[in-house]
Amino acid sequence: MYFCFLIEEQYRNEYMPVAVARKLKQWGHQVDLLEPQATITCLSDLSSTRYDAMILKTVSNGPGISLLEAAEAAGIPTINSSRSIRLVRDKAVATTLASARGIPMPRTYFVAHPQLLAQIPPDAYPLVVKPTDGSSCRGIYKINHPSELDALQLIEAESSFLLAQHYEENVGYDIKLYVIGKEVFAVAKRSPLHPEVKVNKQLIAIDSTLRELALQVGSYFGLDIYGLDIVETIAGPRVVDINDFPSFGQVPHATQRLANYIVHIARRRVQKRLRKTEPIATAV
Repeated sequence: MYFCFLIEEQYRNEYMPVAVARKLKQWGHQVDLLEPQATITCLSDLSSTRYDAMILKTVSNGPGISLLEAAEAAGIPTINSSRSIRLVRDKAVATTLASARGIPMPRTYFVAHPQLLAQIPPDAYPLVVKPTDGSSCRGIYKINHPSELDALQLIEAESSFLLAQHYEENVGYDIKLYVIGKEVFAVAKRSPLHPEVKVNKQLIAIDSTLRELALQVGSYFGLDIYGLDIVETIAGPRVVDINDFPSFGQVPHATQRLANYIVHIARRRVQKRLRKTEPIATAV
């Protein structure tokens, strides 16, 4: 099969997804690596390039999403789809969609600029404030009381909007759920809000509640390869973030699992495309 990986500058030297591309090459597939920040792309020829799938691991507002949408316009299957990526990349949209579908999430406010944080009701505190286009746990702050707002300096607010979520007491560490199709893996990791809690980043047992929650999120957002950040509270698990194509750190045989699943999706979508182009038999 013929694959194209869109590798944005931030991930050029990182393990994922380059390792998956290498694995596919080892299996005899043809793989192109396209770096949007390093080379031009002839859009006029895109429709004649017979990729079986295009795969993107993107940063917020990166150029890769535009090329992924262009690929879809040319009829090329994509993993994940551009629509799914955009839904989770804008955390305001992701939070609203998840809440509307009954996914347990903290009560959340959209804040266009930091001065508006003063309008949030006092009973909503403590708050967790973060940018709507954030990633890698950057720009996350905990505010315990409205009196702390004056001292808060949000550098990220200069280039993005904010979300303010009610902070719920939890075990002090996050659980990352990694999903590859129907496979779900849980990894304990340190919380950016509780750096004092020492946690060995390791695979942990997953129960049916978390597995069902992870698969529901994938179904609602149309994701194939994704991750969720979960906190365990007295009231149950709360989803605090959703992301496309995470690192899959600590997942056993992650590279092989991802490569297998990408081939599976590509073959399924090629077959679907062929069925659509087959002539309809007519009775004589």
